[in-house]
Amino acid sequence: MLNEGSSHIVNGFRSFFDPVKKAEETARIVCRGNQRRYYRFRPARFYGGIGTADCLGCCLRCLFCWSWDKVLRPDRFGAFYSPDQVAGKLTHIAYKKGFRQVRISGNEPTLARDHLLQVLEQIPGDILFILETNGILIGHDPTYARDLSGFENLHVRVSLKGASEAEFAKLTGAEPAGFELQIRALENLARSHVTAHPAAMVSFSTRESIKALRKRLKELDDNFEDFEVEELALYGKVEKRLMKAGLGYDKAHLPKCIPPEQV
Repeated sequence: MLNEGSSHIVNGFRSFFDPVKKAEETARIVCRGNQRRYYRFRPARFYGGIGTADCLGCCLRCLFCWSWDKVLRPDRFGAFYSPDQVAGKLTHIAYKKGFRQVRISGNEPTLARDHLLQVLEQIPGDILFILETNGILIGHDPTYARDLSGFENLHVRVSLKGASEAEFAKLTGAEPAGFELQIRALENLARSHVTAHPAAMVSFSTRESIKALRKRLKELDDNFEDFEVEELALYGKVEKRLMKAGLGYDKAHLPKCIPPEQV
């Protein structure tokens, strides 16, 4: 559970940041024209097998993030790729491995809006694109969801960081109001008829906050109530980072022992 007496320390500072401004700042580092910085392209075991492009740059600082070093210094890794290069690599991986889906993962895909939309335009219709996002920018700007509504082979997974504003702030370092943007992303997607579902990191949540989240999501859409449960995976130095921040957790898994329903 979250230690209510702790505060999130990011780069030595005890303060919360605006995630939308952080997105704008980070985009200037990882975007160049319609190009985006990536550090690898790979097949992955999730969703029963999925072609994956790992991008660089995020607007949150989740203490449980498996890609922490790349989140903090995205300029030190990878190279810039055009939308056609990314779509081509993803499609090649999918067809070679017999996968039916692809994704952009690693950091936050929505930071490079034009780039993402151009990638989506080039994904063949027989391949499902799963957009894994924290939802901050889709919640901030309703037109983002409307742009995404033009793609029939798209499904959006909005990853909620905790079950409440307070949990969100302590886990991400961002202002508590950022959690409302995550919820609003689901609302905007539903209004634009984009297929989507919420997932929530609950290893730091109380039973009460999880129950309240289910009620909150049900009010948006009945299908959102039974959200995808995400539990802590102890990649790399994640546990040491959490201990340093004074954050306890309820349940965690070693990377090789993640429950099948969460893969």
